[in-house]
Amino acid sequence: MAAGGLPPLPARTYEEYLECQVTARDLRYLESEAVGRQLVELGFCGSGDVLRREEFEARAAAAPPPKSLASVRKELKDNFLQALADREEANRTGNISEVSAYIDYAHRLTTDDFEVYFSGKKRLFPRNTDLSFYNWDRNVSTSNSSPNYEVIAENACGLLFKNRSDRKIINVDPKAYPGDNTTRTPVKTDLYLHVVIYDHIIRRGT
Repeated sequence: MAAGGLPPLPARTYEEYLECQVTARDLRYLESEAVGRQLVELGFCGSGDVLRREEFEARAAAAPPPKSLASVRKELKDNFLQALADREEANRTGNISEVSAYIDYAHRLTTDDFEVYFSGKKRLFPRNTDLSFYNWDRNVSTSNSSPNYEVIAENACGLLFKNRSDRKIINVDPKAYPGDNTTRTPVKTDLYLHVVIYDHIIRRGT
């Protein structure tokens, strides 16, 4: 919980906060993402209980400093945990953004206590609130955009993710080019049947 008992903010900027509430369905009927953000701010889209810019910025200013790395001084006995640890700092600082096993790693670092994962007390699994989730037993799938990525599900190329910062597309089809500034890395692990990490590097202007 943040200072004053308030939950942590779900985005780094007010624009990202508005964008993460604009769905793919909304965009089919709107002219642009900018219009979507305006409608969310006015209360016509999204949850309906939207923070004003002044409230968002006040809470952002009052937020506690970033947590220390959860992977520090952990004995990591699996390749997957080591791969996550190698990327933890960059994801926390915003220098790199991940789609890992259809999980937005950078976003989950802000909402989860990764101490339990790096210490081996719990295993990291996708949730039905992550970028994409499929339950094989129930044959149920869900997809959700995050502060970092917009999910593009209805596409001839299959499932795609669009980074909200640089607008680049990440293609998770193993037979396809993953996208500009994106690398695909399979990870051998004893904890899971199949793990692939997509590293997306955000090129910042100089």
